[in-house]
Amino acid sequence: MKPLRRTIRLYNLTLIIERLNIIRNSVKRLKLLAEMPAEEFCRDEDAVDIAENRLRRAIEALFDLGRHLVVKSGAGVPSDYRSVIELLVENNILPEDFARHIAGMAGYRNRLIHDYNKVTPGELHQLIKTRLSDFNMFCQYITDYVQK
Repeated sequence: MKPLRRTIRLYNLTLIIERLNIIRNSVKRLKLLAEMPAEEFCRDEDAVDIAENRLRRAIEALFDLGRHLVVKSGAGVPSDYRSVIELLVENNILPEDFARHIAGMAGYRNRLIHDYNKVTPGELHQLIKTRLSDFNMFCQYITDYVQK
């Protein structure tokens, strides 16, 4: 019989708090931009630039935080952004239904970074109008997990 190994969580709480704050502050700013009428938002180059930047920062912080949690919990080293989400599910940090819903953020992160020239103001406005609650839910799941 194998001895039971106890996992000692060596999380960097400063990193966790900083990343949660980046996500929350970005969402707060994005909510203000989402309130703009779509036509006005699309014409306002500064609003579009701020939205791209804040969305990218929120997504990067989400995956950075997720990676930290899975690595420090001994769950493995994710090979890409999608595997961060998969490992969060496998280790009961995120529920599977939510993870399926948010996994698309990995693809959108890649669009913002690598295909930035194809991201339209209209799709950006639509995303910030409809998906910001995903970031809030992610923060809540992470907070609940860390406080266990």
